Amino acid sequence: MRGPHNILRLVRTGATFERSGAMGVALDALDAPPRLRLAARVLGWPFRWMGYRGDPNLPPVTRAITALGPAYIKFGQILSTRADVVGTELADQLRMLQDRLPPFPTDQAKRIIETELGRPVDLIFSEFSEPVAAASIAQVHRARIRETGQEVAVKVVRPGIEGAFRRDIDAFHFAAGIIEALSPATRRLRPRDVVSHFESVVSGELDLRLEAASASEFAENTRDDEGFVLPLPIWELSSRRVLTSDWAEGLPLGDRDALIAAGHDVTHLGRRVIQLFLQHALRDGFFHADMHHGNLKVAANGDILAYDFGIMGEIDAYTRRVYAEILMGFIRRDYRRVARVHFEAGYVPRDRDEAAFARALRAVGEPIFGADASRISMANLLAYLFEVTERFGMQTRTELILLQRTMVVVEGVARSLDPQLNMWQAAKPVVADYIKGSLGPRAMARDATEIVQTLGRYGPLLPRMVEDMLWRRAHPEPRPQPPSRARRWMPIVAAGGTAFILGGGLGLMLG
Repeated sequence: MRGPHNILRLVRTGATFERSGAMGVALDALDAPPRLRLAARVLGWPFRWMGYRGDPNLPPVTRAITALGPAYIKFGQILSTRADVVGTELADQLRMLQDRLPPFPTDQAKRIIETELGRPVDLIFSEFSEPVAAASIAQVHRARIRETGQEVAVKVVRPGIEGAFRRDIDAFHFAAGIIEALSPATRRLRPRDVVSHFESVVSGELDLRLEAASASEFAENTRDDEGFVLPLPIWELSSRRVLTSDWAEGLPLGDRDALIAAGHDVTHLGRRVIQLFLQHALRDGFFHADMHHGNLKVAANGDILAYDFGIMGEIDAYTRRVYAEILMGFIRRDYRRVARVHFEAGYVPRDRDEAAFARALRAVGEPIFGADASRISMANLLAYLFEVTERFGMQTRTELILLQRTMVVVEGVARSLDPQLNMWQAAKPVVADYIKGSLGPRAMARDATEIVQTLGRYGPLLPRMVEDMLWRRAHPEPRPQPPSRARRWMPIVAAGGTAFILGGGLGLMLG
């Protein structure tokens, strides 16, 4: 229930940060203004006794986040990739949230596996290790299948995680409602819709059957991508709370020193991470939406290994074209084009000044080009972009939340490998290839074919739809149903109309 009882949860959040000593660290890392610091202290200090104690062996912010629960941990994982926003020291502390959280007992994991798969673990696996990685939703064990000897990774959902996650999201919904009520200006950002979107995405992560399906589809899409590998699911040993997949060995992408010592080119890896993400998002419209360090490794031969497909993003063909044109506009520094695309897509209300919007975008983009990448403050850039979107009444696009969030995370991962990496230069060849393939003559022919196919699918319905439309214009009263004999003839007539449409459409394309 999203009632006032959630006030206690929100107060406890602030109290936990205060009690763990994380409040000051977080405010310093975010370079919070004096007023915000004072308000946080005034609101947090009197309720300090209500905060969760957490693990005193952990750094303050990590201690507070892990004590508060899975939804907070997910947020901390995102921040762990943004050293340019929260600072290198805090980003390093938060990185443990990716795959080094306290595990739950192995015996408990075995009981879950036996319940889900209907057989004792010892009959399924000849070897079964202690947890090798533990994250917010599940933990992973290394095992060997008894029948085949194949080495596998067995992922098991944490017990009780569903209820804990619902409680966190419930408080987030309540907070979003309060924010919209107290600050009408924030409604254009649609905080409640954002929380709902986050809820739907992570709820899907709790069902490992969906993750297996995503991994299978992702593998089909990327099978020809050079230097990119992902472990495949083993369906007969997977269920809602258990996922068994191939074991893949590699160095963590977050361990830059180890990668350099192993002879890997970290600059190339950084560029490759960005390019792979863009290829998957633009080419396929289906991309890994949780690409933090903990879900990426590097094989001995230099291949990038991706794990954990619980959160995947999906965007339609039209949105992909809009996104690509916006990126290409920034890359070419054509801010008029970027502004025009925003207006054409309906992202900015049409009553606003397009030329003024283009100038505001120029002020966002120009500091990036030609500047030393290490001197670009993503925090300041995002802050100014927020001001621009607010000034022009641009609303949050929930369908782009995962795409935008993943882009920020991927850039953070790439910049951790090479602080001098220029994201725009790395993205340019991928975006240019997509633009060439999606806006040229071949793309127009492909679009025409899809239109004809769509008309063909709805062909049997067209005669009736036209008749109903004409009848409603001439007769406001409801139309009687046609006699059964007429109904029998309608599919034949419709089929003839479909053949005419298909023949005419193909003739136009081939002629």
